[in-house]
Amino acid sequence: MRKLLIVLCLSTLFLVIMPGQLFSQEAVDPDAGAGLNIPFVDLTITQPENNQEVALSIQLLLLLAVITLAPSIIILTTSFLRISIIFDFIRRSLSLQQVPPNTVLNGIALFLTLFIMWPTFTTIYENGFKPFSEGEIGVEEMYSETEKPLRLFMYKQMDGNYENIQLFMKMAEMGKPKTAADVPTYILIPAFILNELTIAFKIGILLFIPFIIIDMIVASTLMSMGMIMLPPAMISLPFKLILFVLVDGWSMITQQVVLSFM
Repeated sequence: MRKLLIVLCLSTLFLVIMPGQLFSQEAVDPDAGAGLNIPFVDLTITQPENNQEVALSIQLLLLLAVITLAPSIIILTTSFLRISIIFDFIRRSLSLQQVPPNTVLNGIALFLTLFIMWPTFTTIYENGFKPFSEGEIGVEEMYSETEKPLRLFMYKQMDGNYENIQLFMKMAEMGKPKTAADVPTYILIPAFILNELTIAFKIGILLFIPFIIIDMIVASTLMSMGMIMLPPAMISLPFKLILFVLVDGWSMITQQVVLSFM
């Protein structure tokens, strides 16, 4: 058995080392004829000759950082945040631990986000990305045209409740804005996030109320029957599921969530 392992190891080393030696001979030997062409990769680091090259490198780093943070930006500036929190509240109110799993809930939230945000994404493509790809506008104009629909969506969801904007404007020691255009984007986004969290938690509280009533009824019934050792959640879970299915809970909640963004 030991001899067999030694033979296998030597054979593996031979297969790994010998092709490299053959390729190196073909690359060095000028008389080898038409052999394999091995690409030559040269990575060099040079000193910048002027400030423009330094600025270009910094812009490249910022672009890579934005690409890395793109999923978080999409989650926090669209309807995904509210939808995902509401669906998690539904699962917790039903006393379900892993059904539906997080992957399924996030997938549903993603496609509902696409459905809700499709007009906004279409406006961004038509006014921002498409003219930029055709060379009609520059980078700054593309950024401006891309930013406008998202800002309009975030303002619309606040529905006149601009307390969070006032909070961040006050913390940034900025004056009271005269119009919505005077609010910087770096202030609008955290204000929108707090607004979405507040709305999602309000909806979650309303979702909990009927299921808490079921838990209280089941718990009081078990107490009156002297069945103290029996967990009330085990008995109330089927009643919660029956109620949720009878009222067509998924369709009703999905419809109300979508209408809350209109």
